[in-house]
Amino acid sequence: MRCCFILCAMVILGSDRVVAQSPAPPTTFEYDRSAPLGLSDSLLGVEDGVSIHAITFASPGGGRAAGLMLVPGGPGPFAGIVVQHGAPGRVDSTIITLLRHNVMPNAMALAKAGAVTITVMAPWARQMTSPVTFTPSDSIYQVQLIQELQRAVDILLARPDIDRDRLGYVGRSYGGATGALFAGVERRLKTYVLQVGDGGLVSHFTGPDGKGGPPPGMPTERWDRWVAAMSPIEPIRFAGRAAPASVLLQSGRDDKAVPPAIAAQLHEATSEPKKVIWYQAGHGLNETATRDMLAWFHQHLGTRSP
Repeated sequence: MRCCFILCAMVILGSDRVVAQSPAPPTTFEYDRSAPLGLSDSLLGVEDGVSIHAITFASPGGGRAAGLMLVPGGPGPFAGIVVQHGAPGRVDSTIITLLRHNVMPNAMALAKAGAVTITVMAPWARQMTSPVTFTPSDSIYQVQLIQELQRAVDILLARPDIDRDRLGYVGRSYGGATGALFAGVERRLKTYVLQVGDGGLVSHFTGPDGKGGPPPGMPTERWDRWVAAMSPIEPIRFAGRAAPASVLLQSGRDDKAVPPAIAAQLHEATSEPKKVIWYQAGHGLNETATRDMLAWFHQHLGTRSP
């Protein structure tokens, strides 16, 4: 967290009109991997042979991270997949409500295919705030989430039923953009699936030409400081570091939330090996996209074929 606070301080003390053009160093997202996980695990129930657990663990940024973990029946060894949620239209204080509606379709499908899946509730969601406030907290939360996703990988690797050579990630929308940043930081995963992702919050608000400005009524000074604070940790700046991990990028030609021109920028920035699939669909994609996602993990992680 220290690196992020220093970054924000440099922005505030410097010129309001300067926007950083270089990605933050990987050390920005470092944490103490030797620290105890502090994992708390509560079984919620079993559906179709999959055990659903509510988990919390110690966050490197302070406090407790929370999420869900789905475990297939049987002895394993299993693949391990981090499944990240998108940005909800409203923030619900109940983690189970948020995650069940946001990530359970992907997480359950992958668990049935033979993967232990784990998701982390983003820090802004735990605080019942928006993913974007145009304040320094946005950059602090983004760094913290990447640290917590790395801790989620630690949790998977601590399980004796996980094959450490079969680790992956799938995220949709906000989770898709977050995955581009995560792929540039986390080196233990073999493959990533980024669904309807854009280049990050700055890309989302500035548009494909990068000329977008502040929302109506926002002082230009506040906007410039926010852009300067977020630019060094913008996911699109890290997507080119994903290799040697493979990446599947899935986007909709009729997506209004992430227009094709913005999605294409992330596609172009992502390192090889990668595969890009466009669907005649909106932001929710379609069943074909789900089958393609499952087939990708079958090919790269050895989960069951869809």
